[in-house]
Amino acid sequence: MLYIDLPTHAEIAQLATFRGNPAVSLYLPTTPVTQDAQADRIALRNQLKTALTQIEEVGVAKRDVEQIRDSVEGLIADDDFWAKQAHSLAVFAAPGFLRTFRLGNRLASAVEVADRFLLTQLIRAVTFSHHAYLLPISIGSARLLEVLPDAPVDEVSVPGMPGGAADAAGRRSHALSQTEHQDGARSNQTTLYARYARAVDAALRPVLAGQDRPLIVVASEPMASIFRSVCSYPHLAPEAIGLSADQTPDHELAAASRPLLDRLYAAEIAALHDLYGKRAGQGRTTADVAQAARAATFGAIDTLIIDMDADMPGLVDEETGTVTFDAKADAVNYDVTDEITRRAWLSGARIVAARRSDIPGGAALAAILRYAF
Repeated sequence: MLYIDLPTHAEIAQLATFRGNPAVSLYLPTTPVTQDAQADRIALRNQLKTALTQIEEVGVAKRDVEQIRDSVEGLIADDDFWAKQAHSLAVFAAPGFLRTFRLGNRLASAVEVADRFLLTQLIRAVTFSHHAYLLPISIGSARLLEVLPDAPVDEVSVPGMPGGAADAAGRRSHALSQTEHQDGARSNQTTLYARYARAVDAALRPVLAGQDRPLIVVASEPMASIFRSVCSYPHLAPEAIGLSADQTPDHELAAASRPLLDRLYAAEIAALHDLYGKRAGQGRTTADVAQAARAATFGAIDTLIIDMDADMPGLVDEETGTVTFDAKADAVNYDVTDEITRRAWLSGARIVAARRSDIPGGAALAAILRYAF
């Protein structure tokens, strides 16, 4: 079983606005197999040593160094914590501050020391296109499942979810009585199913509020079409999975969703390329890192398509957005592309994680701007 604790918007905002020197960011791939977790603990200890070496090189107060060392060492020694892991772990440490997130997708190892946290990989974990919700719904039951990359399906608790069409209608059975068959204007099967679908939609609304992941309906007809016709969630996937919601195992539902998600991702990238081309003619795009940094500083980025594996050490001026590139990372500078992502995210921009080959022009980033800049 995977133990995943994705950050909320508020938690990312707390990390994104943090300032304090030193701030240590550690990312490492992990295993959910408890008996194999010792290697991950060793890897985290090695990352900590690397970070502490960088901190000590710039003459940070010994007390601050010890606080970071003690907090991360305490985490490494916590047997209960390591018994419950996923595919990646993100650790953010500063004097008097420690936050961890266990993530479902497999991230590359990374160590950074600066006066702010490295957030691009964390933002990727909550915006990656292959995160989705599945709704297996039949006349007898409805459930909400969460699909993550490289992870088993997880059922999401939905308070108030009706137990089926009969439950939503306050009846013992979803079958129509003889009288109801004779009075189709008053009550018929379609009306009953639509009432049920609206009840499911109402139960989902508070759970999905603020989310932007696709919701994929898993149902046979007519239930699939009826639910889709009343669904209020704005990110309902355009395709449904026509498998039995009651008889198909969860792992098969997840497998069936992945080609659909691939098509959604491809369509999203194609749409972004088209939009980028249109906005380029209006002077509202850039693939230049320095210009993107200035645009992010002034809140001018609407959509940022970024290569999450890019690494460009340097500094971005807080007021002007002017970039200074450095030859190598140290405890003073930080990753410039990460800083652009952070500033764009804080200004409400849409962040899209993409492979370098999927970014317009094959650059490290491509920004669609709110106005000519």
